[in-house]
Amino acid sequence: MKTSNPVLSRLGQAAERERTAGYNPAGPYGPAAGQPGYGQPYPSAPGYPASPPAVRPMTIDDVVVKTVTLLGITGVSAVAAWNLVPDSLLSAAWIGAAVVGLVLGLVISFSRMANPALVVAYAVIEGAFVGLVSKFYQEIAGFQGIVLQAVIATFGVFFLMAFLYRARVIRATPKFVRGMIAVMAGLFAVMLVNFVLSLFDVTTGLRSNGALGIGFSIICIVVASLSFILSFNEVEEGVRMGLPQRYSWTAAFGILVSLIWLYLEVLRLLSFLQGDD
Repeated sequence: MKTSNPVLSRLGQAAERERTAGYNPAGPYGPAAGQPGYGQPYPSAPGYPASPPAVRPMTIDDVVVKTVTLLGITGVSAVAAWNLVPDSLLSAAWIGAAVVGLVLGLVISFSRMANPALVVAYAVIEGAFVGLVSKFYQEIAGFQGIVLQAVIATFGVFFLMAFLYRARVIRATPKFVRGMIAVMAGLFAVMLVNFVLSLFDVTTGLRSNGALGIGFSIICIVVASLSFILSFNEVEEGVRMGLPQRYSWTAAFGILVSLIWLYLEVLRLLSFLQGDD
């Protein structure tokens, strides 16, 4: 089946190759001529039921279970980093986790194969990053209660967007998908340039407490919230396309990325608002 989502298009092509590719016929364990390969149906004798499919398609329940699992891993990693990393190493560990998490995220995003090990590793690294950032805001910067507030706000937005998507108030039309991908790419580029400039002590005000910083954070929160619509659409179309079960890890990864991004932006905005008190 066709889809307007470019990510799903790549996944669909990869999944189709998995379903139709057989073992190497020249190899010692390859099927002989005329025999079925991996993912192909096996013949059944008359009077006996047909063999089950070699690859079970993913379901929404699979994605839910994987998402909860990744959230649990992220949470445990965050708590461990908060308690085990000393304050003197906070900055170095924070930067290291951010870089490794970014690289892993890009590899997973542009890979055409679902890799559960990489997704779990991403959850561990990002959990450490989130834990260190949270510790900085609450323990070092002194914004008491900000972590709990950010967590409640993040999951509140997530469930609100799930309701709006299910009620078809917001729909992932082809135009919406293309627009969201363009906006997110633009925001990523702006934040990357801002980060590079900050290394040379150039302040743009985008990530500082002020009207510009607050406005930019609100824009990021809105875009991060709408990115859930893309994730929900990926899950729905992935199930419809019959992607293999292992691709539920990729779908859960997309939801986790949006949750982490939204949480960090909410955390920053709350620090700006509390700083004005």
